[in-house]
Amino acid sequence: MSLPDDLPVSESLAVFLGVTGFQWLTEGRAGLLLPLSLAAASGIAILAIRRYRMRRKRQQH
Repeated sequence: MSLPDDLPVSESLAVFLGVTGFQWLTEGRAGLLLPLSLAAASGIAILAIRRYRMRRKRQQH
């Protein structure tokens, strides 16, 4: 089973690394729950926006 092409894996990973890095620089340690939840939420939002745009583009043509 292959993954869909519109999964925002790299974007979610970038959010996770960005939040983790920011926490590490500001607090001296990095948590796991906050970066994972923010990365998951941003990934879901990006996926929903991509699917909405794709569906809208198909309806226009």
